[in-house]
Amino acid sequence: MISEVFVTCAVTGGGAAKRPNVPVTPEEIAESAIEAARAGAAVVHLHVRDPETRRGSRDPALYREVVRRIRQSNVDVLLNLTAGMGSSLVLGGGASPLPPAPETDIAGALERLVHVEELRPEICSLDCGSMNLSGESVMVHTSGMVRAMAARVQELGVRPELEVFDTGHLGLVHELIKEGLIDDPPLIQLCMGIPNGAPDDLSTLMALVHRLPPGAIYSAFSIGSMQIPYAALAPLAGANVRVGLEDNLYLSRGRLASNAELVQRAIEILERIGVRVMRPDEVREKLKLKGQS
Repeated sequence: MISEVFVTCAVTGGGAAKRPNVPVTPEEIAESAIEAARAGAAVVHLHVRDPETRRGSRDPALYREVVRRIRQSNVDVLLNLTAGMGSSLVLGGGASPLPPAPETDIAGALERLVHVEELRPEICSLDCGSMNLSGESVMVHTSGMVRAMAARVQELGVRPELEVFDTGHLGLVHELIKEGLIDDPPLIQLCMGIPNGAPDDLSTLMALVHRLPPGAIYSAFSIGSMQIPYAALAPLAGANVRVGLEDNLYLSRGRLASNAELVQRAIEILERIGVRVMRPDEVREKLKLKGQS
């Protein structure tokens, strides 16, 4: 068990926004992130959405507006921008997989980092492997793509948060570190309970923890109803905490949540089990961050 953790709030995600509590416009996303920071989140993990379709987007103008609003607020919080968009391959079906379906969105390494290069957040996410999603949809992150993105992120002075969705993804993490593409300390997110990825049982979580590289700073979360229990479980496994509407919509059965409420609930749990919640300045020092505040 660790005695102090930082809390990340994943504000909106890139999946379908089917519930009214999910922020969609840049103003809504920024305000929800600011509220989460005021509630105690040291880090906000940010996607953006097309305000008309409500679907996830990688439009740099939308990121620019969200980041501008947060930076102009009086709230101190670390910005973690996703670099996962542009990885969606939707095949045509079992009998005729090619050509891909029109909703496919595959972008090159540098194209996926345009907003990171412009806005220079302190952290950006870097998915460390491909994974089947629902139906004919595949999240595509080849080892070559990940290496190219890691190299560019390192040049920009942004700390990658290495997203691990299954045990095999840690193999690439170890390779990136060995090749000098990841600065110390490596920052890793263990993403649990996502269909076709690592299940969120304790045995699988600990198997991942035991394969982490030496000196890694890591968080662990699960989706849906297991998000709040993981706020208590994570520090027992040496991990920091992530909550937010990207992964879970409810505060309790039938009760839609806000991001701030999810952060508040996690912090209440952590304090009750004797775990101190870290401030943003402490997290910057712990992670040796170089990016903008």
